[in-house]
Amino acid sequence: MKKKSSNENLHKANKAKKDEFYTQLTDIERELGHYKKHLKGKVVFCNCDDPRVSNFFHYFAYNFEHLGLKKLITTCYKSQDMNFFSKNESQSGLSLDYNGDKNNNKIPDIEEIGIKHLKGDGDFRSAECIELLKQADVVVTNPPFSLFREYVTQLIEHKKKFVIIGNQNAITYKETFKLIKENKMWLGHSIHSGDREFRVPKNYPLNAASSRIDENGNKYIRVKGIRWFTNLDYKERHEDLILFKTYKGNEKNYPKYDNYNAINMDKTKEIPKDYRGAMGVPITFMDKYNPEQFEILGNEYDLNINKGRGYIDGKRMYSRIFIKNKKR
Repeated sequence: MKKKSSNENLHKANKAKKDEFYTQLTDIERELGHYKKHLKGKVVFCNCDDPRVSNFFHYFAYNFEHLGLKKLITTCYKSQDMNFFSKNESQSGLSLDYNGDKNNNKIPDIEEIGIKHLKGDGDFRSAECIELLKQADVVVTNPPFSLFREYVTQLIEHKKKFVIIGNQNAITYKETFKLIKENKMWLGHSIHSGDREFRVPKNYPLNAASSRIDENGNKYIRVKGIRWFTNLDYKERHEDLILFKTYKGNEKNYPKYDNYNAINMDKTKEIPKDYRGAMGVPITFMDKYNPEQFEILGNEYDLNINKGRGYIDGKRMYSRIFIKNKKR
């Protein structure tokens, strides 16, 4: 039994290392610039962030006055090489409080940052971190991708506003799709396609095809399908998707599913402007989703479609979201 427990702990540690992706400052700046009105006078919590390398901490600390924040709280998981604060490794988590510039040098100095060792490991699910979460108005971070379902569930349970990074495949998760369908969560403003570069720990194994090492020995990897997820509103998500295609006269381009009464399209730009029924669209449609223009009917599992996936002429199709045009 002891050996099994050790193996489980090793597996968890390896999995945690693979989740240590540090978001680039430019990506944070592009997204957070759209939520200034939502952040003014608020307590912001970054609860998955090593402040030595976290650009979330950097962004909020250096823009504290510009954003008009009330308070910044950051928690860091245990066993980080905390040279920013100490010469020793920490076996407990850390909590940081920043209440703004006190000496007018426009820099968040160490003496201005309240540093506290937590009793536990700093896991976002721990009782200590949940108590800090309760103090927060808005949560902004890059949570572990492997724990995305659990992370979002916790935010919703505590009724928090948030701006977080995840993989676009999270759109299809049962827990997150339900929130998207009910208009309780949506995709952010700035990332709609392509991949994104993340810094990773120096002991992270690299794939030469999608990684690099800079002149200082820092490692970076590129990850496909990255998206921001949020429940903070912004005006662009209420803009109509302009539709050019027509269904009438082009029916052969829109085959119907064998096992569900809907037409299929492989690209968002192929959505016809004159079709009133159900349509199956790729998950990338969510980048253009306007809740006033389209109704989300569900996905294959949500709608209990036979065989769990749409089929056309006996061929299993890629995952689809089924929608209906509200303005037809």
